[in-house]
Formats: sequence, C-alpha cells, structure tokens
Amino acid sequence: MTTFALQLYDATHEQRITDVTRFVGEDASGSFGIRPNHARFMTTLVFGLARFRLGEAGWQYLALPGAVLYFNHNELTLSTRHFLIDTNLDRISALLEQQLIAEEENLQATKTSLHKMEQAMLTRLRALKRKKT
Repeated sequence: MTTFALQLYDATHEQRITDVTRFVGEDASGSFGIRPNHARFMTTLVFGLARFRLGEAGWQYLALPGAVLYFNHNELTLSTRHFLIDTNLDRISALLEQQLIAEEENLQATKTSLHKMEQAMLTRLRALKRKKT
C-alpha cells in the first residue's frame, strides 16, 4: 500500500506521522482530498477540522486555526499556530469550539486595548496642542 508522511509544525512543537493513506481538508474553495503520489500542491486551510487516515484504520481528526499546506514528493507539510489530534470527532469538535471562543475573546480584548491606546494618544496629542497655543 502506497502511503505518504504528514509533517505538522506549530509554534511550540512538530510531529511527524507516517503511513498516511488519505487526507481531507478545506480551503477557501471548499473541501479536497489528497492521496499518495498527488501532484505538488499548496493552499491555506481554513479554521476547522481536517482528517487523515493511517492505512485502513479509522479517521483521525486534526483541529487547527488555519494552516499553510504543502504537498510534494509524498510529504504533506502543515504549518499552523496550534493543532490538536484526536480519533473522537465529538471530543475534538468540543476542543475546537473552546479554542474558537478563546481566540474570539482574545481578539476582542486586543481590539479593546487598541481602542483605549488610541483614545489615550488622542487625549495626549490634544493636551500637547493646547500647551503649544
């Protein structure tokens, strides 16, 4: 049986998985699949779940907040900020939902912080302008 390797990279670690027979992911154009000996391919995955299969075993699910995917010479490389792997779809879906909520909360906190900084800068500029006149 022909297989390929899956090389995962995130901000803190890397993981190599061999004997992969199928990979299914999703980019901006929709869902797609990769099998061994696929032509060279590059895309960016959307936030969500991808899946892969080792041999004829069941699917393993890969949760990620988007990724750059590159397939060449029977090696699939994914580069992302963070990834989770699990064989249980319900469990990994719940983890992905928690991750999405946390990222949304962090994004909102960052926006609020930037807005406060902007307001403080404008206040300071007004004060400096008043001192000059």
